[in-house]
Amino acid sequence: MAIDARTLDARGLKCPLPVLKMEKQLPNLPSGATLIVLATDPMAKIDIPLFCRQNGYACAIDIDAEGVMAFSIRKSN
Repeated sequence: MAIDARTLDARGLKCPLPVLKMEKQLPNLPSGATLIVLATDPMAKIDIPLFCRQNGYACAIDIDAEGVMAFSIRKSN
């Protein structure tokens, strides 16, 4: 079974829009799928992991040289 990965481009959006858009996308994903969220707002580094902890999603972050954060969020089964 292939694991689905989708990307949500929230670069340039300010808090709370990256989290709100992410929250809207997650119910549409199958269990075990990964959502990649790209964000540039510094508050996303706090808000997205907090949302994931509160809702039982695994979350990892990678920041590139230009400051774009890529959050890998795995939807729980």
